[in-house]
Amino acid sequence: MKKKVFRNLLIDIVCAGLALVVFALFHHVLPRAQQGLGIVIANPYASDSNEGSLTLPDSDYMIAAAGLSDVPMTARGGRGQNGNGGKGGSAIDDAGTETVSESDGTPIAEKFPEQFTDTVVVTENGYTSPDISIHVTEETLGRTTYYLADIYVRDITCFQSALAKDTYGSGYRDSILGMAFKNSALLAVNGDYYGNTSEGVVIRNGVIYRANPTDCDVCVLYYDGTMRVMPGSAFSLEEAIRDGAWQAWTFGPALLNANGEAITSFASTGRIIAANPRTAVGYYEPGHYCLVVVDGRGESAGISLMDLSSLFASLGCKAAYNLDGGNSSVMVFQNEVINQPSGGGRESSDALVIAEVNRNE
Repeated sequence: MKKKVFRNLLIDIVCAGLALVVFALFHHVLPRAQQGLGIVIANPYASDSNEGSLTLPDSDYMIAAAGLSDVPMTARGGRGQNGNGGKGGSAIDDAGTETVSESDGTPIAEKFPEQFTDTVVVTENGYTSPDISIHVTEETLGRTTYYLADIYVRDITCFQSALAKDTYGSGYRDSILGMAFKNSALLAVNGDYYGNTSEGVVIRNGVIYRANPTDCDVCVLYYDGTMRVMPGSAFSLEEAIRDGAWQAWTFGPALLNANGEAITSFASTGRIIAANPRTAVGYYEPGHYCLVVVDGRGESAGISLMDLSSLFASLGCKAAYNLDGGNSSVMVFQNEVINQPSGGGRESSDALVIAEVNRNE
């Protein structure tokens, strides 16, 4: 009788264990598409054919058109999944304020005419066209090697995001080179690896997929070309829609304070603050950006968050934001991986890409 009871108990334990394995595979390993919020943010800046000016539609109309009357408008902070959920965390500056940069009202299509060319011009380190200018250089800082891509765009929709397998969800991964190729990217770097956690804000190419609480800083790129980096507790879904958010990433931390100065204190773990391979995005003004990928854990020593912050301050950026790093840090230019990724690189759920836009679509 005792043997029978023991056998039945053993069978129950094995079945329960198998059920847990299946649950873990389904929720954390196997690719799983997710619908998310699926809110499409229309470009709030409509061109007036008579005046050539930009007009902003009524914000209440935009909220109603998005069908958001019953959706909570503000994603407030609090602990994300597993603390920072593997993300970079937040920055602490003396003023405790977000990095904010306002547009001077000039459409980015009218800025920097000297940066663009009437036809496509491709060189070993550059690419120019009527809408895009990219110049990539390899730089050294002591024992650290990094790759700097200086970017101008006349149309913000040239600054895109790519999703692995063209699908929003968990468990979907692809190489940065693969995503670059599939999206006809001239330049691509890894993103925030949104699929590695359920926390934070995910806006990709004008679609809001997620707006969950996070302790990490959030970076938002808007249709007018401005970029803002803010604490996760300050992100407002309503404001994102009204202001015309085009992209939003959750990783962090912010790398510059509200005055564009280097930050020396970060609310992140020591492992994250220490020298590592890095990927980060910088903002000068609407239409002018840079992407930086730092090699590490090899001949190149990597870079600490403090030194990365100082680098972006020396570049003259008004805002800068740390993305996923480590083995994820990869830069692709003209269909070639140009840096030396740690461990040969790592597949990710998303990428930042610069690509031409087909105006005939």
